[in-house]
Amino acid sequence: MRVVVKIGTSSLTDTDGAVDDSAIDKLCDEIAELRALGHEVLAVSSGAIAAGVSVLDLPSRPTDITTLQALAAVGQPRLLESYRRRLSHHGLVAAQALLDPHDFVDRSQYLHARRALVRLLQLGCVPIVNENDAIASDEIRYGDNDRLAALVAHSIAADALVLLTDLDGLFSADPALRRDATLIEHVGADDPLLAIDAGRAGTSRGSGGMASKLEAARIASWSGVRTTIARASRPDVLRHAVAGAAVGTTFEANELRLPARKLWIAFAARVAGSVVVDDGARRAVMERATSLLPAGVVKAEGRFVAGETVDVRSADGRVFARGMVSVDALDLARIAGLHTRDLPDGLVHEVVHRDDLVLLPE
Repeated sequence: MRVVVKIGTSSLTDTDGAVDDSAIDKLCDEIAELRALGHEVLAVSSGAIAAGVSVLDLPSRPTDITTLQALAAVGQPRLLESYRRRLSHHGLVAAQALLDPHDFVDRSQYLHARRALVRLLQLGCVPIVNENDAIASDEIRYGDNDRLAALVAHSIAADALVLLTDLDGLFSADPALRRDATLIEHVGADDPLLAIDAGRAGTSRGSGGMASKLEAARIASWSGVRTTIARASRPDVLRHAVAGAAVGTTFEANELRLPARKLWIAFAARVAGSVVVDDGARRAVMERATSLLPAGVVKAEGRFVAGETVDVRSADGRVFARGMVSVDALDLARIAGLHTRDLPDGLVHEVVHRDDLVLLPE
């Protein structure tokens, strides 16, 4: 099997926020065990910023983007060295790969990244993937490595995704607040994964939370990849998760598979606004899979620009699709309701092209 393992900052650091080498040792030992069983393994690892805080001996984690990016640059070599050291103990070679979720939007970048990662696996390496935080043009976003792991799993056609965290899995309620909260061991492919109530807050050492893992599980499910959320400190957690044993919460793979670009649009991109459409446009998009044209647009909401992602809403406010717009909000407000023949010269004819439009599940 081909396996993607993601581990978060809170599972890799101690209570002071420093990188916990024993946690990395445990993870690498379990990766080595999977390799010995014949599996290919790629790890998506958070922790670069936390490692940078520790290396520079800062009293706390800063909040401004420039310093966070600098800390990522300082901490990434420290983090990779920990992986290299322990994996080499098992005769395995660690390979660093720094990606950005936007690499999954541009087709040529997507193919290049996929070829590189697959080739590393073929060469017997263990790729250690992280978001390229040091030069990210956006702010370092909440939970990105969960989504990045799911997109990587799709890219390399993984069979399983394991999201390691400091919780046992997904609970029916917040176990810190409700004594009667129970672990949800199995989620079917048709369950509304994102509708499950989960806290969005991460820890003081990490940026992710259960909600970002649910989003990642949904991306993976729509990629045909079985996903498990489990506690990183649990003994032999990777071996059991890959074998399909009950070690946390397992999400079934969906038979419907979206291409990487549409997965990004539907579940990973920042939504910059919304486009409200009339009932005729809604039916055309949902029933005939057409592009969204200006004639069916009622109004634009937000200050989005061409290339950003927007929700597509019906007149009653329900979001039924998401897409990457081809026109700025100001221009769309001017041409809303106009037929193609009446459009000003120089403006695109599609508000959202059908190739950039994703219908969202009910």
